[in-house]
Amino acid sequence: MDDEVPAPLRHAAARAVDEATLVDALAALTAQPSPYGRERATAHRVADWATGRWPELSWRVDPLERTATTPDSANLVGGSDLGDHPELLIYSHLDTSLTGGTDFDAPITGRHSPAPALELSGPAGEVVSGFGLSVARAAAAAALVGYAAAAETLRAAGRPHRLTLLLAATGTHRDDPTAGPEDGVAPAPTTGGVLHHLRGRPRPAAAIVAKTSPPGILTAEPGAMFLRIRLSSGFHPALFRDTATPPGGLLAHLGVVVEALEEFRRAHLALRADPDALVGAELGLGAVRAGQPGKPDLLPGMVDLHLYLTTVPGDDPAQITDALRATLARRLRDTPLADCGLAVAGHPAHPAASTPPTAPICRHADAAWLAAYGRPPVPLRGWTGSTDGVVLRARGVPTVRLGPPALPPDPADPRRERYALSELVRFARLYADIALRHQQASTG
Repeated sequence: MDDEVPAPLRHAAARAVDEATLVDALAALTAQPSPYGRERATAHRVADWATGRWPELSWRVDPLERTATTPDSANLVGGSDLGDHPELLIYSHLDTSLTGGTDFDAPITGRHSPAPALELSGPAGEVVSGFGLSVARAAAAAALVGYAAAAETLRAAGRPHRLTLLLAATGTHRDDPTAGPEDGVAPAPTTGGVLHHLRGRPRPAAAIVAKTSPPGILTAEPGAMFLRIRLSSGFHPALFRDTATPPGGLLAHLGVVVEALEEFRRAHLALRADPDALVGAELGLGAVRAGQPGKPDLLPGMVDLHLYLTTVPGDDPAQITDALRATLARRLRDTPLADCGLAVAGHPAHPAASTPPTAPICRHADAAWLAAYGRPPVPLRGWTGSTDGVVLRARGVPTVRLGPPALPPDPADPRRERYALSELVRFARLYADIALRHQQASTG
């Protein structure tokens, strides 16, 4: 089928995107914190703004089930339907990796000051900066404006289409902080904004994931899993540290565990080294918890280490967990930690998934990229970032991921992430162009 969009339609969609609207969209998205599980207020604020800006389109706040980790969570869903047409889903998310609150953020950022507000800078106000833009407010704003531009253009032309914008809740990876690292593999999660949206609905014909990305189009993404390690010993006051098991206490020998983890990482990555692979593996130690800060005169009887790992096709989370347990047991055998308890658990979030590069959505994205940049996208290899794109692909939805590149963050405060407004405009138009090409090809 011919997917070349008539020039008047493409020009109309491009004219519908402008910097002022993008800044307004970002202002609505950044007006208040939208941490994981507490996105509803932001969903309502953005829905109210979008309804005033594009009243002919549908805007709906869709609450998620209340749980301990999602007490006030909701998706924002935009819709435009005209006639019977295969659905294109344009996806990003409302929650941010950091929360904007110091209780959660300070141990990660090292800063106790308020999160930076949205700001325009540069001689002509050509740079927008603020908190949470890279995950994922900048791309979400471009997706929102691009979706609306495409929907308005198709409606004005009387073209049959079905476009859906999903700004989802709980789109960032998050492990359950209350779950203990007991031996065994936990079941895969069954909740989340994108799963909530897909449940009980016909699956979309194709999807775009809008997130900050490398300069190209991702058709494959790795999976993800969490790993938890627990070392345990008896109760020992610091006063008698020399008679503790191990001598000096668990924390005195934490370096042995970290060295063992680095050995495991090197071996794990070496087995998966492939310069031609679309996705790559990675492992990071992100948190260590032990003891009570108010009672440092008591040595901790447990130390928990929390790791995040991206998986490649063919990876088995249970085998990875077993291999990590075996490495730690071997490395700790002849150390002071040999007599301590060791538990290792793996919690898979989702497996790696890909879309065939011959899928129509990939062809549309390539053509739109060529039109936007004047050159084809650079082939991407070894990408180690995982998003809800794998969830969509696992449910049979051909999916591409692409998004605006970030500028270097503010060196005075790396929480202030920076984007060129011209790139946000470019990507909003790019998303709209892909939507027009999807409509054109599906109509025939």
